[in-house]
Amino acid sequence: MNLFEKLYTLIIFSAVMIGIGIGQVELIRTNAESFIVPLLVAMIYITFLQIPIEEIKKAFKNIKFTYTSVIINFVWTPILAWLLAMIFLGNNPALYIGFIMLMVTPCTDWYLIFTGIAKGNVALSTAILPLNLILQVILLPLYLLIFGGTTGVIELGFLVESILIVLFIPLVLAVLTKLFLKNKQQLSESLISNLSVFPIIFLGLAIVAMFATQGQLLLDNLDLLWLITLPLLLFFVINFIVGQKVGHVMKYSYSDRTSLSLTTLARNSPIALAIAMTAFPDQPLIALVLVIGPLLELPILAIITQLLLFFNKSKNQ
Repeated sequence: MNLFEKLYTLIIFSAVMIGIGIGQVELIRTNAESFIVPLLVAMIYITFLQIPIEEIKKAFKNIKFTYTSVIINFVWTPILAWLLAMIFLGNNPALYIGFIMLMVTPCTDWYLIFTGIAKGNVALSTAILPLNLILQVILLPLYLLIFGGTTGVIELGFLVESILIVLFIPLVLAVLTKLFLKNKQQLSESLISNLSVFPIIFLGLAIVAMFATQGQLLLDNLDLLWLITLPLLLFFVINFIVGQKVGHVMKYSYSDRTSLSLTTLARNSPIALAIAMTAFPDQPLIALVLVIGPLLELPILAIITQLLLFFNKSKNQ
């Protein structure tokens, strides 16, 4: 875990504060929005470059773990997200959509860090990572149409265009880059290693730009933060219990059960945020949910890793 990863929550929070601050300058506020999409495309491209998509076949070497995690992530979790959104956010379409977007996109990086800390099966978690990425890219627009199609917020053509720009183009570029570097292993490893900090930097700058443009909206809607916090907390509590129970039923070892819990808890807020900023530029409250999400998620994941270690230690005593 490099310094930027350790300070992720602080970086996101600081980006919000800096954006609100510099947004008080009229020149910055009127021009900041034009930087958002290029920054997000660069962030997603480098993120995809770091994901071993070519190793997706490894996920199917442990069929039992793969189908269990896929069912929880892509069948159970969307249903849970929809129920929580209906109960707590049904009267606010923008928050409702933002919550759905955050919950239906499994993490493709951070959970490996916490899996390692909790002594989970990192190799197994890494194997499922490319599959999680491919499925969420394919299924995200479908989930939005199923769960948010009646809100009046989603325009199908604009959504498809945004996903093409923000997800598929960076994905294709990353695959082509990997093919170009296929026989240049040392260069590939050096490039990916040197670029590893840039997704966080680009995400932070994109958030600065977003809040420079829309910061006043956050200040005017601070009361909405509590509406978002409760369903987020409930999601993590419920899915933690579900992951542990399913792991016991499937008779997974502690390390595999830990991997299952963390891959079904951690969410991919950067990808969801990239789509929200481009597909819903006139609905900044959607993006607000996706900024608040990781501010809560990372401390919660840190607590959960310690709980997992405590449960394992107690069991072995």
